[in-house]
Amino acid sequence: MDQTIQEYNDAMSTEDKSICQKLRHEIDKHLTGAESKIWHRHPVWFINGNPIVGYSKLKGGVRLLFWSGQSFDEPDLLPEGSFKAAEARYTDVNQVDTDHLKRWLDKSVKIQWDYKNIVKRKGVLERLV
Repeated sequence: MDQTIQEYNDAMSTEDKSICQKLRHEIDKHLTGAESKIWHRHPVWFINGNPIVGYSKLKGGVRLLFWSGQSFDEPDLLPEGSFKAAEARYTDVNQVDTDHLKRWLDKSVKIQWDYKNIVKRKGVLERLV
């Protein structure tokens, strides 16, 4: 049986669960029409099969990851990995700035790199929008 996002959140500590629930609420509110599921053991939202945003529990808190986030030109999102991803990390629910999050989610719809076909393109990313 596949794990649901709610089951993922429910498995967290009280503070991490609060962060995850807030992130999920805001993502669902602003990414209407996006598909959400557990992907590689973490909640991820997709537009037309392309991963947009997700979150995961790390040792020091909860990481919010935008696959195309390095292209958002947002100082509060830090580069992650060798592609275009960027992240924010939270250890307290009060650190989640919903104004920033809304702006980032708006940009995530307008600025996308094609992660869906990265394997076909042998690791080369192309800009979608």
